[in-house]
Amino acid sequence: MPTRRTHAVPRAIRAAPTSRLRRACAVALLVMALPVAAQEEVPFVVTPDRVTLAMLELARVSPTDVVLDLGSGDGRIIITAARRFGARGLGVELVPELVQRSRDFARRAGVAERTEFREQDLFKTDLTQASVITMYLLPEVNLQLRPALLRLAPGTRVVSHDWDMGDWPPDRTLTLDVPDKPVGLEKKSRVHLWTVPARVAGLWCAGDGSRLSLAQTYQTVRGAWLRAGVTPAAGEHTLAGRLDGGMLHVGPTTIDRLQLQWDDGRLRVVVAQGVFAALPPGAGLTPARDGACG
Repeated sequence: MPTRRTHAVPRAIRAAPTSRLRRACAVALLVMALPVAAQEEVPFVVTPDRVTLAMLELARVSPTDVVLDLGSGDGRIIITAARRFGARGLGVELVPELVQRSRDFARRAGVAERTEFREQDLFKTDLTQASVITMYLLPEVNLQLRPALLRLAPGTRVVSHDWDMGDWPPDRTLTLDVPDKPVGLEKKSRVHLWTVPARVAGLWCAGDGSRLSLAQTYQTVRGAWLRAGVTPAAGEHTLAGRLDGGMLHVGPTTIDRLQLQWDDGRLRVVVAQGVFAALPPGAGLTPARDGACG
């Protein structure tokens, strides 16, 4: 089996047109603990194609997307995203031979104009250019990347093979039977999807003097709504909600519903029913100044 050296993060190579080679996670964990001199030769193992396709399908990749693969091996995720889904893509990889192989494969696949491959450290990569980020990294690397991922534009999709993001729960997880998976006893793969949530924590002010106070833990939101002209004891409604990228869905009940779209630092009303009905569609809520609504 061919071997390559990795400098930071174990990644995959493909050995055949329809298969992607990934570094065995068990081997990678051992490698990370070894001295640099012992990391010169590390084997790669196969990741079945259905996992690659599941990652791109779960992220709903389309021709309008820019896909960024962190540690792109020989580029098959990016090439598949371009060839099968019409997307543009960038792969970053530390091994020069793999970068060149990626470019060669892209030319053969007829997608060189929509793909780019760079010899680059993933931690030095500008993530903001992507609408979809794919990765097959170790858990500790995912956690190192998590703060940067959470700062990305709301709605950016992040897909990880097997490894999660700690206490940031995925929006969806698929478990795939993979009988030919070369690592692990379970012969299954898990594909996790996160949609980067807007940052909405704080006090928001409506034009009529109503106030929306929000606390946020990733995509989960809790808070209170206080209508204008009433005391908290008489008119405050506690609420719970969830963010789907930039769309906030909240409501004390199914009758009292509020949908707000994050829009460049404002929250724009999409749906307002029940106790929120005084807010007209299209109205905006703005962040409080100095902790209070004017």
